[in-house]
Amino acid sequence: MIAIARAVLAGFALLALTVAASAFETEAEAAYVIDHNTGQILLSHNDQLPLPPASMSKLMTLNMVFEALEDGRLSLDTTLPVSAHAMSFGGSTMFLTTRDRVTVEDLIRGIVVLSGNDASVVFAEALSPDGTEEGFAAMMTERARQLGMDNSTFRNSSGWPAPGHVMSMRDLGILAERLITEFPQYYTYFAETEFAFDGRAPDNRFNRNPLLALNIGADGLKTGHTQEAGYGLVGSAVQGDRRVTFVITGLETTVGRAREAERIVNWAFRQFAEREVVSAGAVVAEAEVFMGAASTVGLTPAEDVTMLVPAVQGEEIEAEVIYEGPISAPIEAGAELGTLVVRMEGFEDRHIPLVAAQAVERGGITTRLGTAARLLLRDLLGNDPGLAPS
Repeated sequence: MIAIARAVLAGFALLALTVAASAFETEAEAAYVIDHNTGQILLSHNDQLPLPPASMSKLMTLNMVFEALEDGRLSLDTTLPVSAHAMSFGGSTMFLTTRDRVTVEDLIRGIVVLSGNDASVVFAEALSPDGTEEGFAAMMTERARQLGMDNSTFRNSSGWPAPGHVMSMRDLGILAERLITEFPQYYTYFAETEFAFDGRAPDNRFNRNPLLALNIGADGLKTGHTQEAGYGLVGSAVQGDRRVTFVITGLETTVGRAREAERIVNWAFRQFAEREVVSAGAVVAEAEVFMGAASTVGLTPAEDVTMLVPAVQGEEIEAEVIYEGPISAPIEAGAELGTLVVRMEGFEDRHIPLVAAQAVERGGITTRLGTAARLLLRDLLGNDPGLAPS
């Protein structure tokens, strides 16, 4: 059966968290904000709604490129040809022509800094299983599902408006966190403020990310804009030991996008502080044991658990411990037995695995006889006198 125990995590109050977490109201059509260190979602507004992502979907193209760099299909100095299809794109481009052969590194910068639609197509045709952008889009969609991005469907590599080309803001957040965590050697490109490719368009050399010039720790990632999508931004910033990643879309102007992005960064860093709420090895509950040498086993997190709490705190956080019990012996120390669930209004539930704090051997003959007697008594009387040895 499922057992639930109340737990109190000393130091913080649930009431204080509910007030602070629900205070921010965004002007974006959809928004998603996550604290990188703890994984806590600080803001989720229409975040699972599939919407046109515009050029923000180029991050998925870059993910595919970075994966190809890691497994050796590409290198930074690999040169790729430019097709007539790639050259045909308007909007944001590197101004490539079919006479060019461009290095992978320049194409990456062309996407990150210049938002080059042509550069995206060059990569798509190079990595596609059938050599077409359509085949690459299908490959991106399949890969997105593998990464847990269930509300993303790609029709092209650039975010050019197309029926059914959609991403949710949560999926973009998952993708941004992946780029930061899995590809640190390439993530530095996102902080570059300008890239004058071959001197072809001096006025088009600047990164469109408005946060990079504000000295607030921003180091990525990608803007997007179409008439249908409005103005959007996938951003990330570091201050001190904390990183915050966020996605917004549906703003009406570039000024509105910049203002909303800065508001979110300031709110996320000023209104929350990271705290350790329970240490590895600290027993948060005792679970009943069936047929064991001991009647209970301590449940503890395997690692220190840190969480964001409002800057103005109360005294304690309330939580629940959930496990299926009684737990049959023998039990190995460190075996995962349950979950610590922290529920806070304004946050998504935090699920923390709990493991056995110590080993519990199977009980001897006396324990087994006593348990059998209690089971028989329960069947006869129709109640449960307790299965764990006293």
